[in-house]
Parts: sequence; structure tokens; C-alpha cells
Amino acid sequence: MLTQVAGSRVYDFSHAVGRRDMGNPIGVAVGPGDLVYALSRQHEQIPGVAWNMTGVNAKVEMYTIGTVPGDEEDAGSFGGYGDGEGKLIWPAGIALDGNQNVYVTDEWMNRVAVFDKGGEFQAFWGSAGSDKGEFNRPSGIVIDSGDKVYIVDSLNHRIQKLSIDGTYVAEWGSPGAGPGQFNSPWGIEIDSGGNVYVADHKNHRVQKFTGDGVYVAEFGSFGAGDGELTRPSDVAVDPEGDVYVCDWANSRVQVFAPDGEFVISLIGDAQRLSKWHQQQVDSNADVIKARRRVRSLEPEWRLALPVGVEFDAAKSRLFITDTQRSRLQIYNKLNDYIEPQFNL
Repeated sequence: MLTQVAGSRVYDFSHAVGRRDMGNPIGVAVGPGDLVYALSRQHEQIPGVAWNMTGVNAKVEMYTIGTVPGDEEDAGSFGGYGDGEGKLIWPAGIALDGNQNVYVTDEWMNRVAVFDKGGEFQAFWGSAGSDKGEFNRPSGIVIDSGDKVYIVDSLNHRIQKLSIDGTYVAEWGSPGAGPGQFNSPWGIEIDSGGNVYVADHKNHRVQKFTGDGVYVAEFGSFGAGDGELTRPSDVAVDPEGDVYVCDWANSRVQVFAPDGEFVISLIGDAQRLSKWHQQQVDSNADVIKARRRVRSLEPEWRLALPVGVEFDAAKSRLFITDTQRSRLQIYNKLNDYIEPQFNL
């Protein structure tokens, strides 16, 4: 369904944005106005081995994305594959600080790359290890209103809190499945009250903490049913406190109320191709014929192993990185929806 009603909540599918050279988008961050940053990586190939690295996509794409389908434009890109200044190998998470500087975690290099809002490289910080300020496969990243940076130190099974120059502040977490413990956590988010939510990937749950790392609650359990999760990869929170969990291995986003109660699942509704994908199809007569021979295009509408999710509070819309289909899917959360009457 393009419009889904769940109690007092209404989620209305808007449109998809994507193209073939977007690669595999795994993270998204919302900038000022219509500016959106999509973090992309393509081939998880280890540097130094004898593989052809042509076409490897490890960069940040910038787009202006309006509220009307088709009203999106390319605004450039930055990064690119490599280990030099401003380069990325396995980018994993993206976030903006109060000055709109862009921070990208790099799993392979165990560091954070910092760019200004236009993509000019500013600095690297971090290194491999398990001491304070060191990382082992850093992934999710979020920055609070006071410009404190929270990083998911995935294979150290902890959250690190740092200043925006990478100075260590605090940490919490340890390996395990108990409250406050993690098993390869991945995504992270902060709500308007300063609470921190962590997608605890291999524990199939989301944990909620205070900004100082005090355990508050958790929700989700292993499975594919309503309110169940399989390898969650990211989490977002809207101004009303609703929580969006990227349920990676179940190829969906699940919505939870602030108290952790299941609300609804979003499985992808891209019944129309994105503007740029449609242009690619229209330019190839053989592809047009092949699509007309398919029994149903419905599988194409759906999400395929989505990795990232972000809520744009200014426009009340949800961005989902539809990773395997090289696109973003966008849902509007409607606050003034009126159900039409057909019995008049």
C-alpha cells in the first residue's frame, strides 16, 4: 500500500531517488534545505590484493531532494576509494555536526574522515586498537546538539563518546547479550531528549541509553514477525519519539512507539522507478522489452537488504537506503491526514 494507517500514524510513500552509479548506499544524512548526503560503498575488497578496483564506489554523493517526485538534482560527490587524504575504503556511517561538517567512519582504516559541508577534506582522526579513542571496525556515528560524537566501535563491542576533534570523553559496553552489552553493534541515533539508541546487530535488538551510557530499555527479539528483528543495522527517531529500525536481514524497516511497542512495517513501495533509473531504462530498447515480459514487477518495489535509515524532521519524511537496489526510498509521515468518506 502506498498509504499506510496505523492508529494515529500515517506513512505515505513519496518516491525513490537513485541511479546505477549510486553504488550501494548504506548511510544517509540530512543537510540544510533540500541537501541530502548519501554514503555509498560497492565492493568490499581488501586493499593490496590482485583485484581490478575499477568502479569501486566509496564516496559521499550529494543531492538536492525536494518533496515532489522527480524534483531531485545531483549536487556533486566527494571521497573516493583509497587511503590518502580525503579517501575512503570501507565507509560505514555518516553524520553532520552543528556547522554542517560531514563525518564519515571508515571500517577498514579504523578512523573518521572529516569534510566541510561542500566536501573539502579537513582531517582524519582515530587509529586501530582497543584503547581510548582507538577503533576496531567503527560503524554508526551520530553527533548531539553539543557537538559530542558517539561512535559505534563495532568489534570492540562498545560505544565511544568523543569531542569533534576526536578527543576521548567516555565509553560504555562490553561483549555479551545482557543489558548494556553488545554483539557487533552497528547503527546509532540520539533523540531530542539526548537518549542514545543502538542497533545491537547480532543480538537482534535495539538498546536505549542515556547520553552517559546508563541502560534504559531494549526492544526487539530474534525473528521475522511483527516487532522481531534479524540483524538490525540502523535506527532513527522522529520528533514524536517513534523509533525506526532498519531490519536488515528481513528487508524492511520496523516502526516502534516510544515505549517500544510495535507499530507497523515498511517493506518498500517504489511502484515507479526513480527519475534517473527510468531514464536508464528508456535509453535501452532491450531492457524495455525484457521488463514487459516479466510476470510481475512487484519484487522491484520492495526493499532489498536496506542498511541505513534517517528521519528528516524539517520535512517529516523518512529516508531508507535501499542498498541492493542503488536508491533511497522516501516515506512522508503525515500529521494532517483525513480519511476520505465514500458513503456520502
